[in-house]
Amino acid sequence: MELILWIIAVILVVAGIVALFRRQFLWGAVLIIVGLLVGPGGVSVFT
Repeated sequence: MELILWIIAVILVVAGIVALFRRQFLWGAVLIIVGLLVGPGGVSVFT
């Protein structure tokens, strides 16, 4: 389960960074924050 959360978090953060480069700042910031919250290294919302 921890590996799956880590992979989801990485995908969300990368998608957020791509959105920032496309000048979609709000969407990029939301994706990065959600990725940091989901990741097992951060404050996981599932534990």
